[in-house]
Amino acid sequence: QVQLVESGGGLVQPGGSLRLSCAASGSDFSRNYMGWYRQVPGKQRELVALIGSDGSTNYADSVKGRFTISRDNGKNTIYLQMNSLKPEDTAVYYCNAKKNWSDYWGQGTLDTVSS
Repeated sequence: QVQLVESGGGLVQPGGSLRLSCAASGSDFSRNYMGWYRQVPGKQRELVALIGSDGSTNYADSVKGRFTISRDNGKNTIYLQMNSLKPEDTAVYYCNAKKNWSDYWGQGTLDTVSS
């Protein structure tokens, strides 16, 4: 059974940083795209960042230059380093993995940016 478990969320002041982790189990995703999405109440889930098996990355315009996605294939884990956080970054962040035309999701972690 595939499981994606996020950690590292929490409350931070504007301008601060958070680092999210997502550990996958039940399948090897080293050759697959993985990424981070986020969602706020009343809005659709949106892509934050994607990373390919070769380390290529893609970011939403709203986070470019502030967020960095990375992966450790040996640990079947991806990370999201979030710097210069803004109140509008407040959301539930979800880890995603794509394999064999299926999407796998973590349970989500709430990140709140507030003074």
